[in-house]
Amino acid sequence: MIDPSDQTAIEAQLGRTPRGAQAVAHRCPCGNPDVVTTAPRLPDGTPFPTLYYLTCPRAASLIGTLEATGVMQEMERRLGEDPALATAYASAHEAYLSARSELGEVPEVEGISAGGMPHRVKCLHALAGQALAQGSGVNPLGDEVLALLGPWWEAGPCR
Repeated sequence: MIDPSDQTAIEAQLGRTPRGAQAVAHRCPCGNPDVVTTAPRLPDGTPFPTLYYLTCPRAASLIGTLEATGVMQEMERRLGEDPALATAYASAHEAYLSARSELGEVPEVEGISAGGMPHRVKCLHALAGQALAQGSGVNPLGDEVLALLGPWWEAGPCR
Protein backbone atom coordinates (compact mmCIF):
# COMPACT_ATOMS: atom_id res chain seq x y z
CA MET A 1 0.00 0.00 0.00
CA ILE A 2 1.27 3.44 -0.88
CA ASP A 3 1.13 6.15 1.76
CA PRO A 4 -1.41 8.88 0.82
CA SER A 5 1.28 11.59 0.78
CA ASP A 6 3.37 9.48 -1.59
CA GLN A 7 0.29 8.85 -3.73
CA THR A 8 -0.25 12.61 -3.97
CA ALA A 9 3.40 13.18 -4.92
CA ILE A 10 3.27 10.44 -7.57
CA GLU A 11 0.07 11.83 -9.05
CA ALA A 12 1.69 15.28 -9.24
CA GLN A 13 4.78 13.79 -10.91
CA LEU A 14 2.79 11.86 -13.52
CA GLY A 15 -0.06 14.32 -13.95
CA ARG A 16 -2.46 11.43 -13.42
CA THR A 17 -3.30 8.62 -11.02
CA PRO A 18 -0.80 5.78 -11.43
CA ARG A 19 -2.22 2.47 -12.65
CA GLY A 20 -1.50 -0.60 -10.55
CA ALA A 21 1.08 1.04 -8.28
CA GLN A 22 1.83 -1.29 -5.37
CA ALA A 23 4.66 0.36 -3.45
CA VAL A 24 7.37 2.98 -3.58
CA ALA A 25 10.37 1.07 -4.95
CA HIS A 26 12.87 3.92 -4.58
CA ARG A 27 13.05 7.43 -3.20
CA CYS A 28 14.92 10.25 -4.84
CA PRO A 29 17.48 12.00 -2.63
CA CYS A 30 15.00 14.92 -2.68
CA GLY A 31 12.69 12.70 -0.60
CA ASN A 32 9.95 12.05 -3.15
CA PRO A 33 9.21 8.67 -4.67
CA ASP A 34 10.96 8.31 -8.04
CA VAL A 35 10.14 4.67 -8.85
CA VAL A 36 7.01 2.67 -8.04
CA THR A 37 6.50 -1.06 -8.16
CA THR A 38 3.59 -1.82 -10.47
CA ALA A 39 1.39 -4.91 -10.43
CA PRO A 40 1.96 -7.31 -13.33
CA ARG A 41 -1.77 -7.11 -14.02
CA LEU A 42 -3.46 -3.72 -13.87
CA PRO A 43 -6.81 -3.29 -12.10
CA ASP A 44 -8.64 -3.41 -15.45
CA GLY A 45 -7.07 -6.82 -16.18
CA THR A 46 -4.44 -5.61 -18.64
CA PRO A 47 -1.09 -7.44 -18.38
CA PHE A 48 1.67 -4.96 -17.53
CA PRO A 49 5.30 -6.12 -17.74
CA THR A 50 6.86 -2.91 -16.38
CA LEU A 51 7.50 -3.72 -12.73
CA TYR A 52 9.59 -0.63 -11.92
CA TYR A 53 7.93 2.52 -13.23
CA LEU A 54 9.98 5.71 -13.14
CA THR A 55 7.81 8.56 -11.83
CA CYS A 56 10.30 11.43 -11.46
CA PRO A 57 9.56 13.87 -14.29
CA ARG A 58 13.02 15.41 -14.18
CA ALA A 59 14.82 12.06 -14.48
CA ALA A 60 12.32 10.91 -17.13
CA SER A 61 12.91 14.05 -19.20
CA LEU A 62 16.68 13.72 -18.99
CA ILE A 63 16.44 10.07 -19.97
CA GLY A 64 14.28 11.00 -22.95
CA THR A 65 17.03 13.35 -24.07
CA LEU A 66 19.58 10.53 -23.72
CA GLU A 67 17.40 8.24 -25.82
CA ALA A 68 17.31 10.87 -28.57
CA THR A 69 21.12 11.00 -28.70
CA GLY A 70 21.63 7.38 -29.76
CA VAL A 71 22.71 5.99 -26.39
CA MET A 72 20.43 2.97 -26.77
CA GLN A 73 21.94 1.97 -30.11
CA GLU A 74 25.46 2.26 -28.69
CA MET A 75 24.53 0.15 -25.65
CA GLU A 76 22.91 -2.50 -27.85
CA ARG A 77 25.99 -2.60 -30.09
CA ARG A 78 28.13 -3.20 -27.00
CA LEU A 79 25.83 -6.05 -25.90
CA GLY A 80 26.72 -7.83 -29.12
CA GLU A 81 30.44 -7.29 -28.65
CA ASP A 82 30.98 -7.75 -24.92
CA PRO A 83 30.06 -11.21 -23.57
CA ALA A 84 30.51 -10.10 -19.94
CA LEU A 85 28.12 -7.18 -20.44
CA ALA A 86 25.62 -9.46 -22.20
CA THR A 87 25.79 -11.96 -19.32
CA ALA A 88 25.29 -9.23 -16.71
CA TYR A 89 22.36 -7.80 -18.68
CA ALA A 90 20.78 -11.26 -18.93
CA SER A 91 21.17 -11.59 -15.14
CA ALA A 92 19.39 -8.23 -14.75
CA HIS A 93 16.54 -9.63 -16.86
CA GLU A 94 16.30 -12.66 -14.54
CA ALA A 95 16.38 -10.44 -11.42
CA TYR A 96 13.54 -8.39 -12.89
CA LEU A 97 11.43 -11.47 -13.66
CA SER A 98 12.08 -12.92 -10.21
CA ALA A 99 11.00 -9.73 -8.44
CA ARG A 100 7.87 -9.39 -10.58
CA SER A 101 6.86 -13.01 -9.95
CA GLU A 102 6.65 -12.19 -6.25
CA LEU A 103 3.63 -10.01 -7.10
CA GLY A 104 1.93 -12.71 -9.14
CA GLU A 105 2.23 -14.74 -12.29
CA VAL A 106 0.72 -13.34 -15.47
CA PRO A 107 1.02 -15.80 -18.37
CA GLU A 108 0.72 -13.07 -21.00
CA VAL A 109 3.98 -11.44 -19.86
CA GLU A 110 5.84 -14.57 -18.75
CA GLY A 111 9.51 -14.26 -19.69
CA ILE A 112 9.11 -10.62 -20.70
CA SER A 113 10.87 -8.06 -18.54
CA ALA A 114 11.35 -4.47 -19.69
CA GLY A 115 13.72 -2.16 -21.48
CA GLY A 116 14.45 -4.73 -24.19
CA MET A 117 16.15 -7.16 -21.85
CA PRO A 118 17.83 -9.56 -22.26
CA HIS A 119 19.00 -8.95 -25.86
CA ARG A 120 17.99 -5.40 -26.81
CA VAL A 121 18.02 -1.90 -25.37
CA LYS A 122 14.75 -0.14 -26.08
CA CYS A 123 13.77 1.86 -22.97
CA LEU A 124 16.32 3.57 -20.78
CA HIS A 125 13.54 4.62 -18.37
CA ALA A 126 12.87 0.98 -17.49
CA LEU A 127 16.57 0.21 -17.08
CA ALA A 128 17.08 3.21 -14.80
CA GLY A 129 13.97 2.27 -12.81
CA GLN A 130 15.36 -1.20 -12.21
CA ALA A 131 18.77 0.17 -11.25
CA LEU A 132 17.20 2.51 -8.71
CA ALA A 133 14.79 -0.06 -7.28
CA GLN A 134 17.11 -3.07 -7.14
CA GLY A 135 20.33 -1.18 -6.49
CA SER A 136 23.66 -0.59 -8.11
CA GLY A 137 25.27 -3.62 -9.71
CA VAL A 138 22.05 -5.39 -10.74
CA ASN A 139 21.58 -3.83 -14.19
CA PRO A 140 24.84 -2.60 -15.72
CA LEU A 141 23.13 -0.53 -18.41
CA GLY A 142 20.69 0.95 -15.90
CA ASP A 143 23.68 1.93 -13.78
CA GLU A 144 25.22 3.60 -16.84
CA VAL A 145 22.02 5.56 -17.49
CA LEU A 146 22.02 6.85 -13.92
CA ALA A 147 25.69 7.84 -14.20
CA LEU A 148 24.94 9.75 -17.41
CA LEU A 149 22.10 11.63 -15.68
CA GLY A 150 24.25 12.91 -12.87
CA PRO A 151 22.54 14.38 -9.79
CA TRP A 152 19.18 15.26 -11.36
CA TRP A 153 17.63 15.92 -7.94
CA GLU A 154 19.92 18.82 -6.99
CA ALA A 155 17.60 21.38 -8.60
CA GLY A 156 14.97 20.59 -5.95
CA PRO A 157 12.03 18.23 -5.41
CA CYS A 158 10.92 16.15 -8.38
CA ARG A 159 7.45 17.57 -8.91
